[in-house]
Amino acid sequence: MAQHDVLLLYQYSGPLATLYYVEDILYQTRSKFQRIIIAKLKYFGKSLILDDLIQSTELDEYIYHESLVHPAMTLHPDPRRVLILGGGEGATLREVLRHNTVERAVMVDIDEEVINVSKKYLPEWHQGAFNDKRSEVLIMDGFEYIKQAISRGEEFDVIIMDLTDPYGSEIAAHLYNVDAFKLIKNALSPNGVLVTQAGCSSLFPREFKEVYEAARSVFRYAREYVTWIPSFAYMNSFIIASDAHDAMGVSAETIDRRLSERGVKTRYFNGKRYLAMLWLSMLEDKSVKGKN
Repeated sequence: MAQHDVLLLYQYSGPLATLYYVEDILYQTRSKFQRIIIAKLKYFGKSLILDDLIQSTELDEYIYHESLVHPAMTLHPDPRRVLILGGGEGATLREVLRHNTVERAVMVDIDEEVINVSKKYLPEWHQGAFNDKRSEVLIMDGFEYIKQAISRGEEFDVIIMDLTDPYGSEIAAHLYNVDAFKLIKNALSPNGVLVTQAGCSSLFPREFKEVYEAARSVFRYAREYVTWIPSFAYMNSFIIASDAHDAMGVSAETIDRRLSERGVKTRYFNGKRYLAMLWLSMLEDKSVKGKN
């Protein structure tokens, strides 16, 4: 890009529009599934953008990925087998592998091009996680993989959904309905934990409520938690669900102890922040909440 050129990225999230200054385009292509851009954004640094929506940035990707991964991983007392649906940058896989209890981490993403681009342009994200001996990276539909895993009798202690927002498209909505959660539950061990990113419950309350209620109808416990992601310019919502573990039933001390015992070092997540993320969600619209 020439020195005098000015590129602007407009990101729309429901009623919210955010303007970003693009300093440089490092790479762009169109895969079979989506448009992929690696850009340098002013203040946010190197960024992954899919279909003109920011997925993660150099400045704050650790906030999103630590918030997605560690609540579920620390809620489970001994996570050994972990399944990641999506997560093409490899950062979700990176955070999972920080737990020394993990023996096998399977990452399934449908878009191989995102993974290849991330390996080349986003080494700060994956930090070699793709090459870890515990990692298994598969290019296929995640839910098709789950069906095959169930047929083989495989179970996972933690399943992490790092997919597109539930309101991203009509196709996306099918990834978060009752049937999808029932399928996932069948691939979880009896004391397993599911966590999914769920967009923003404040900007898309109707769509979030549908996902939240679907999870509540399938699992004994389902809770929302939220955290602010600067590059998204909104509070990102997550849903954590399990038949064995209530996310509100674990103390900050237990979270910190499990992180320490497993040798997990974080920049953002800890026990107090874990509880804060849960309580912050309870300050949102009560129409999407309710006691289990």
